[in-house]
Amino acid sequence: MTATTDGTGAPGAEPDEGAAAGTAAPPGTREAVRRRRAPRGPGAGPEADYGPARANAPDRLRIDAARGDAPWGDGPRVDAPWGDGPRVDAARGDAARRVQDATARAIRNLLGRQDPAGWWKGDLETNVTMDAEDLLLRQFLGIRDEAVTQAAALFIRREQRDDGTWATFHGGPPELSATIEAYVALRLAGDAPDAPHMATASAWIRAHGGLAAARVFTRIWLALFGWWDWENLPELPPELVLLPPWVPLNIYDFGCWARQTIVPLTVVSAMRPVRPAPFALDELHTDARVPVPPRRMAPPTTWNGAFQWMDRALHVYRRFAPRRLREAAMASAGRWIIERQENDGCWGGIQPPAVYSVIALHLLGYDLGHPVMRAGLESLDRFAVWREDGSRMIEACQSPVWDTCLAAIALADAGVRPDHPALVKAADWMLGEEIVRTGDWAVRRPGLAPGGWAFEFHNDTYPDIDDTAEVVLALRRIRHPDPARVEGAIARGVSWNLGMQSRGGAWGAFDADNTSPFPNRLPFCDFGEVIDPPSADVTAHVVEMLAAEGRAADPRTRRGIAWLLAEQEPEGPWFGRWGTNYVYGTGSVVPALTAAGLSPGHPAIRRAVLWLESVQNPDGGWGEDQRSYQDRAWAGKGESTPSQTAWALMALLSAGERDAKTVERGIAYLVETQLADGGWDEPHFTGTGFPWDFSINYHLYRHVFPLTALGRYLYGEPFGHDGRHLGAHLGDRTGVPAEGV
Repeated sequence: MTATTDGTGAPGAEPDEGAAAGTAAPPGTREAVRRRRAPRGPGAGPEADYGPARANAPDRLRIDAARGDAPWGDGPRVDAPWGDGPRVDAARGDAARRVQDATARAIRNLLGRQDPAGWWKGDLETNVTMDAEDLLLRQFLGIRDEAVTQAAALFIRREQRDDGTWATFHGGPPELSATIEAYVALRLAGDAPDAPHMATASAWIRAHGGLAAARVFTRIWLALFGWWDWENLPELPPELVLLPPWVPLNIYDFGCWARQTIVPLTVVSAMRPVRPAPFALDELHTDARVPVPPRRMAPPTTWNGAFQWMDRALHVYRRFAPRRLREAAMASAGRWIIERQENDGCWGGIQPPAVYSVIALHLLGYDLGHPVMRAGLESLDRFAVWREDGSRMIEACQSPVWDTCLAAIALADAGVRPDHPALVKAADWMLGEEIVRTGDWAVRRPGLAPGGWAFEFHNDTYPDIDDTAEVVLALRRIRHPDPARVEGAIARGVSWNLGMQSRGGAWGAFDADNTSPFPNRLPFCDFGEVIDPPSADVTAHVVEMLAAEGRAADPRTRRGIAWLLAEQEPEGPWFGRWGTNYVYGTGSVVPALTAAGLSPGHPAIRRAVLWLESVQNPDGGWGEDQRSYQDRAWAGKGESTPSQTAWALMALLSAGERDAKTVERGIAYLVETQLADGGWDEPHFTGTGFPWDFSINYHLYRHVFPLTALGRYLYGEPFGHDGRHLGAHLGDRTGVPAEGV
């Protein structure tokens, strides 16, 4: 790998905007997740340790006597812990007190959500296909029980809309495949097809093309029970696993999430199992006499046509595949799956690959009592969230590392002392989650030493670049009693992230240079994004981290900055790959660019500010609907949400807009929408798995990001010009207990 710099240089000259224009654009460390602790209400425990004066904080925000005493200190004047925020005069006294009070409540709320082991984890809500497929898996394996079925059905029924359909995000349009899978799950639960809610759903399904119009993955589930013919599905030969990494369409051309799903599905596709159907689904065909309407092939001179003809050829190959080659491919796929099973029994910490891996191994002869199968099934049970009403929701994934580093950043930036027990405990847990062995990423980066963090409790095979950057930023904010341990982990994480830079200067989420144009064109791949190209939000987080580590002048950082500048949309925002959407991208990129040395007056920063100002809602907040992934007219438009408002504010604050009316209105929105317990409500989905195809509601986003924005409003940007967190090296504070929270 390229040798790293010593990291001592000051930020270099700002990249010239025109220069880039041509480059267009539980207890214990690793145990199973437990349900999060209920937040403490106001006064339900000792006061949080935040906010007293910092005697040596430079250019501190001064709070005048007219504002009243801060909730964490005595006396008429309270120095903010750190930051370069401007003086707040007496005229803003009442408003300032409300912001301080809101921040204090939010701190207490977030501290109350920490697990005793040190981590945070909010529910990760997606859509009912997770719940339907969990029931279908249990039906396929013969282990479905009535209690789980009825709990899942209760959740699925609750998510049904008045028109009989199901959407894939809050307030979204009806979605055919989700509606089909939910309907089938309710049939498994005993709901009669002529019941009003079922009849309405089936009528809508027929009106929108029936089973034949469903996505490939839905039709695979149907084929497992004979409701669809395997011959009418795209062929996925297991010989794919044998292709070397330099051959197009080898498994490492796919993003890690798709790779983990496709390998077991090659086994399923090759064996074409059919279990007895518990009922017929004729009511879901537009014409049950012709369940598979004829489809015209695309012209063979087009990419779609070429891949459709290739699929036809693979169907022919299936009949003549050499037996020994196929057996070798199946055995190789089985070994590949088992080698990637995590210590908790799951695969990649993600529910869909785990489901298909269990099916594939069972087809390969592993009985349900085999240790691999037992561990896999037990891991799937841990994706279940049981609600107070008795319903059961399945999480597609779990986000403890991501949630924990974001929570630590929020608390630190809101004034919680850097050696507070909650932060030290969080640092201990994050340090214990460091991944120090190689994974699939080494296929493209064979000489790179491991280091970094994953998103989930257990996913050592697939650490991710985004989490690693944010964990480093979190650890830098904490004064840990073993600094050498922290420095070692940070050094390994920084080195690994630098080594994962893609050729163009940016970073993807899990792999380097995962940009093949072919996987997304396969007839099989209609379920969402299947490659992992660099994105603006991940690249921004890495650049921000490198700047905090004193590496803003490193040539690799400067390449990342140039890439970001080239990727800016003409109107001023950046596309958000892993959060919705342009508000998230912009909220990630602007703080990174200013942290790396671009002045707030840089043209790219000013365009971003103007765009954010132009899309602010009348209520002072910001929101963006998932529809913006399909229709640019939705960019920056949607009902205001706490997390998206916070992202916009974080960008504006980093751009020097603290005194702007826009920021004042945004802060007021957060204060006015805060709940009595210190948190916020957010039914809208502001997270992204696959743009448009798979949306996520991270339940902790509504708490961590507003607190981060409020903290930076009060105390300024978190890092000084030397890259050091302005709170991490200051002396003790007075007047606030350091334990008991």
